[in-house]
Formats: sequence, C-alpha cells, structure tokens
Amino acid sequence: MSTKELSTKDARFDTRLPKEQKAFFERAARLGGFRNLTEFVVATANEKAKEIISERELIIASKRDSDLFFDAVTNPKSPNKELIKAADEFKALFS
Repeated sequence: MSTKELSTKDARFDTRLPKEQKAFFERAARLGGFRNLTEFVVATANEKAKEIISERELIIASKRDSDLFFDAVTNPKSPNKELIKAADEFKALFS
C-alpha cells in the first residue's frame, strides 16, 4: 500500500462513556447545529487540539525569545565598526 493510500483512509476512534455524558454531548451537538455526535466530537476535539498546540508553541517561542534576550544582556557581543561609528556620530552631535 502506498503512502498516499494510507493518508486518505479514515482512522477509527472508539470510546466508552456513561450514557448521561453521551446524551449530554448529543444535546450539545444538536444545539450546535452538527449533523451527528461524531461531527461534534471531531470538530470540538480539533478546535481544542489547535488551541493547546498553539498555546504550547507560544510558550516554547516565548521561552526561546526570553533565553535569547537574557543571553544577549548577560553576554553582550562587542560592538562592530558600524555601531562604534554610529555612537561616535551621536556623541559628536550631542556634545
């Protein structure tokens, strides 16, 4: 079987839950305008998964940015020629 064939097949997801919870979910699905419980569960789980992944990626990016910032503050690089020239010009203008 090719990769393309595998990627287009549906996967099955089974779960057991109390009857009251199933009825609760079915009610939400009807009120939400979903065709059936499966559509509701998949759409809701997909939305929540995107939210969790987005939040986690934001935290990771924020941590990485924080690490880069504090590294730059605590271990500054020497100024290059252009920065030294700009600083000298600034001092000349405001001295």
